[in-house]
Amino acid sequence: MADDRDTIRNELRLVAHELADLARPETLRHFRTGLASDNKAGPGGFDPVTEADRAAEAAMRARLAELRPDDGILGEEFGHQTGTTGITWVLDPIDGTRGYISGTPTWGVLIAASDAQGPIFGVIDQPYIGERFSGGGTQAEVDGPMGNAALSVRKTSRLEDAILLTTFPEVGTAEEGAAFRAVAEQVRLTRYGMDCYGYALLAAGQVDLVIEAGLYPYDVHAPIAVVQGAGGIVTDWRGGPCHDGGRVIAAANPTIHAQALAFLSGVE
Repeated sequence: MADDRDTIRNELRLVAHELADLARPETLRHFRTGLASDNKAGPGGFDPVTEADRAAEAAMRARLAELRPDDGILGEEFGHQTGTTGITWVLDPIDGTRGYISGTPTWGVLIAASDAQGPIFGVIDQPYIGERFSGGGTQAEVDGPMGNAALSVRKTSRLEDAILLTTFPEVGTAEEGAAFRAVAEQVRLTRYGMDCYGYALLAAGQVDLVIEAGLYPYDVHAPIAVVQGAGGIVTDWRGGPCHDGGRVIAAANPTIHAQALAFLSGVE
């Protein structure tokens, strides 16, 4: 089965990059223009969506209808479309819409091609910076202003030397937040507000851990593929699969993963 996935990965890779190329101009067209956002969460919450989110996903879906009409699609903005091939494209047209409407360059376009076992190939694209992180299997790379390079995770072995990233200081529920803070108290440095860019930095060997909660499948499929391709590990807070979202820990290596997991695995 691994050989089969390697074979199809090469085909899916080309399609994923084409989708990223289509999404870039749709997101950049509105970035830092004062674009208004709608609130999907309703009263008492804030979950923004913009015209750029919808346009980028629509462009990718339209191209998939031409290139791979029998594949499934799971997208944040337009839902689930079933397929017959066993391949599902998991799309988040703008991961980090809060950052997008704030003008920060930590949002990204997430594209993954997945089967029943999980992600086969994924892309984390940051259009404004012009950086694209991609990977799957045992390989990952970045293309950007500094050229093309293979991605490889850090070898940090002690939690007290680690750099930890997350998006929201609250990190989910009160209990989840407390578990995260227990890890944060051990590490050398903790930074916030990264969205999907945090996983890209982990794959690039810049940081050691990303810990989050309350995620959806379209938040994690592409990061899983890229991080694993760079040699990292991505699981839920009990060390199991996290393809369905929820609580996620991405780590540079099994040693640092195990040390951090010890603070997280007891959360009910």
